[in-house]
Amino acid sequence: MITPLQPGDKVAIIATARLISHQDIAAAIEVLQSWGLEVEVGPTVGAQYGVFAGDDALRLQDLQQALDRPDIKAIICARGGYGTTRILDQVDFSRFEKSPKWVVGFSDITSLLCHIHSLGIQSVHGIMPLLFPKGTEAALDSLRRVLFGEELSYNAPAHPFNRAGSSEGELIGGNLALLHNVSGTRSDFSTKGKILFLEDVDEYLYSVDRMMVHLVRAGKLNDLAGLIVGHFSDMKDNAIPFGKDAYEIIAEHSGKFDYPVCFGFPTGHEPDNLALVCGRKARLEVTQQGTRLTYIQAGQA
Repeated sequence: MITPLQPGDKVAIIATARLISHQDIAAAIEVLQSWGLEVEVGPTVGAQYGVFAGDDALRLQDLQQALDRPDIKAIICARGGYGTTRILDQVDFSRFEKSPKWVVGFSDITSLLCHIHSLGIQSVHGIMPLLFPKGTEAALDSLRRVLFGEELSYNAPAHPFNRAGSSEGELIGGNLALLHNVSGTRSDFSTKGKILFLEDVDEYLYSVDRMMVHLVRAGKLNDLAGLIVGHFSDMKDNAIPFGKDAYEIIAEHSGKFDYPVCFGFPTGHEPDNLALVCGRKARLEVTQQGTRLTYIQAGQA
């Protein structure tokens, strides 16, 4: 069980993927400090090795120290991009397993969240420091509420592709490309009985289709409790159009199952990126009026 943050707690901002400057996270530091938190910035912020925030050894060291240090109560990944999977198999999670803490991120950080989920520990799919200046008030406040242990529930408008129904299960998911990428690795996870959420950005439509085909063939969609489809932003197409948009592709591949499905949920690469707690049990209710996602507290029926 992760202890909620308290005013005065120390959190670390580190970069496990693409390079980022101190100026890029200045606004986020101010926000975190306004929540009463002490912010420590890791050496990966401001470092560069090609496109990465320092070489693999530095990024591994920064993540490892943040996981191991008892005075750091939460780890907030500065940005995504690419690079987290390069170091993931070298991380020692033994101290983290004994004394877990919040780890926050999305996009490329999906791989880290999946690995944490495979350990039976919760994590936060939510807005990262690079994007704080663009984030909606709801996105930022949802992250604060999760970190400080406040109750949360979300509503999303109706969508014509929605499939009505209600279900309960642990939340898991994130960036479709990274979910596809971790399949068959040490960071893979079971989706049976869980509510899976998906989002992505800057992908070709044929690639979205290929990844959805893979999830179906791998059995990842077979036994879900529910499916939440978030933002699919800045999708690309070939000279000969694929013929379907991202939502139509996902609706086709999820259409052979009978669990509730919600489209247009505010998670992903848009300003309104609500914090989702991976590994926490939730109730998904999809009706003609819209969607409601409610976290279920321990001991709650």
